[in-house]
Amino acid sequence: MDNLYYTNYSYLAWVQIAFVMALMATILVSISISKRRKNLYIRRISGLNAIDEAIGRATEMGKPVLMVPGIGGLDAISVQALNIFAYVTRTAARFANPIRLCVMDAAVYTVAQEIISDVYRKEGLQERYDPDSVRFVSDRQFAFAAGVSGIILREQTAATFFMGAFFAESLIFAETANSIGAIQVASSTQTTQTPFFIAACDYVLIGDEFYAASAYLSREPVLVGSLVGQDFAKLAIISVVVLGSLVTTVQRRGSTGTETVEVQGQSVTRPTFIKPSELVMDKIFNPRPPEEASK
Repeated sequence: MDNLYYTNYSYLAWVQIAFVMALMATILVSISISKRRKNLYIRRISGLNAIDEAIGRATEMGKPVLMVPGIGGLDAISVQALNIFAYVTRTAARFANPIRLCVMDAAVYTVAQEIISDVYRKEGLQERYDPDSVRFVSDRQFAFAAGVSGIILREQTAATFFMGAFFAESLIFAETANSIGAIQVASSTQTTQTPFFIAACDYVLIGDEFYAASAYLSREPVLVGSLVGQDFAKLAIISVVVLGSLVTTVQRRGSTGTETVEVQGQSVTRPTFIKPSELVMDKIFNPRPPEEASK
């Protein structure tokens, strides 16, 4: 069994390994370049550019900024949302504008408190930090939706930010904030909820814009380099898919000969075509021992 395993990964499998290593090298090189140049281009994301506008409006009106990092648990999605909210909080803190960060999960609540408190401390404005600005509302979906909607209506929030994993409550949040004229910036990792945000919010981050937000806002060299490197990696993967499609099409275009088979007691001659296991792309992405590949 060990010999078979070794044979599988010693026959054309080096192509896969080399490709993955090339993608990794692209990202690492981009990070290195970003550390030296610090001005790698990231395309403009209008939804994130609207953050300062929304906070400025809330400051002028003397009303709070509300943020919701989805209804999921403590995972990469909620942490990404909290990173975006750290930037929002930093900007709001400089103008002494109150914030409301509503969470549904206890673990997210604890992390959010630490992040927001750290933002005020780094800005030298720790005396402005209000522990009640981060609120655990409820761990039940629609109780949480009702609680957040109540905060929006009672405090007449001027700017709202919905980032993270949202489900049926997304339209409740968006319509409630829209009814009082708040500027809304939203993004959901659930593609089924994105249309509702698009219909009711001012700006929406779509697809990987949500994951690129931290790099776009902070301009941290490691994050920016990773983002640029991943974009080049995506182009490489797309190129391989297109090239593989063309190669497979050319290989399967014509017959390789003829064969005689028995059909209802009669001999019939028909053309033969290349087997799937003989295709170049199949050999590369499904490596097998030579003796198995010939079967």
